[in-house]
Amino acid sequence: MNKKTIRDIDVKDKRVLVRVDFNVPMEAGAVTDDRRIQAALPTIQYLLDQGACVILMSHLGRPKGVPNPKFKLDAVGVRLGELLDRPVNKLDDCVGPAVEAAVKAMQPGQVTLLENTRFHKEEEKNDPAFAAQLAALGEVYVNDAFGSAHRAHASTAGVVDTLRPAVAGFLLEKELTYLGDALANPTPPFLAIMGGAKISDKISVIENLLTKVDSLLIGGGMANTFFVAQGLGVGSSLVEDEAIDTAKKLLADHADKLILPVDCTVASEFKAEAESKVVSVEEVPADWMILDIGPATIAHFANRLAAAKTVIWNGPMGVFEFPRFAEGTFAVARALSGLDEATTIIGGGDSAAAVEQSGLADKMSHISTGGGASLEFLEGKVLPGVAVLDDK
Repeated sequence: MNKKTIRDIDVKDKRVLVRVDFNVPMEAGAVTDDRRIQAALPTIQYLLDQGACVILMSHLGRPKGVPNPKFKLDAVGVRLGELLDRPVNKLDDCVGPAVEAAVKAMQPGQVTLLENTRFHKEEEKNDPAFAAQLAALGEVYVNDAFGSAHRAHASTAGVVDTLRPAVAGFLLEKELTYLGDALANPTPPFLAIMGGAKISDKISVIENLLTKVDSLLIGGGMANTFFVAQGLGVGSSLVEDEAIDTAKKLLADHADKLILPVDCTVASEFKAEAESKVVSVEEVPADWMILDIGPATIAHFANRLAAAKTVIWNGPMGVFEFPRFAEGTFAVARALSGLDEATTIIGGGDSAAAVEQSGLADKMSHISTGGGASLEFLEGKVLPGVAVLDDK
């Protein structure tokens, strides 16, 4: 973490433009999960305590560059106001004369929330003129949106062409510190767990991690492609035919590090109530599909994890949305929750949701708020929203 943070600058009486990640689930015009709003509170509260005027900008969903009532941030502003216990002035746009006037009239200790930045097509194009309009609203720029840091958009990258200082908020700092230390300076044994449906989404991550970890445990749908690469039958399970050669090469080059399931829970069809049974990976019935790891694999993985001092987990072990096929994923969460001496990092997305569902989130060292961003970071990529910030 070699970037300046809000601790390194003076924000008193200044308009601080903060990119947050308020891309939260909504239903019937209400926020159904406020974790991302909660994650931004330490930065917002610090800036308020330091006497700043806080201007927040975020995207929500994929409105495709036009205003859409479904993706307005009004409900987010209401929830944020409740959490901060102070009024939040939600504006109807993020640029333009009315926005500029409202922001100029702010007093220290006040909070303004701009409307969804993606209501303008210029946001995702990183349009310089649009970025300059956003930049003109603030005197200091803070990026605290790790979940969007892998995107070079106007609000995450272009804005700093005309607005400095540009520093990290506490959430961004925490994400980079945990993920960065795990990759650069892990306490061994260092294990990674990879799940989810596809290898193709995570080939670069797997390749990068295999140069650093002592073992890499593979579960989820991606394990099926490794089974096929080994010559095993997987019935009607999801397989990425185009990734079989990659899986073969990974197995040939890293046989000592790759740990695959030894048994699995199979189902007669892709349904929550489907008939299911546990079989060895050598004995998957021809017209059945693998939907979870089995009990012998759970024990095998738990045994491997028992001695770990650093663990990164990205992707569920099965179709955890179906309770009957969630046991493998929840068992991994339980194994990690018992590692008192280890640093356990959950890489956002489905794995974060699964850990929350398991009720063990508070037992993990760090749960990333950015699925795509954490994957790109684990790949070894430079995140555009981080690269543009001021170096220490």
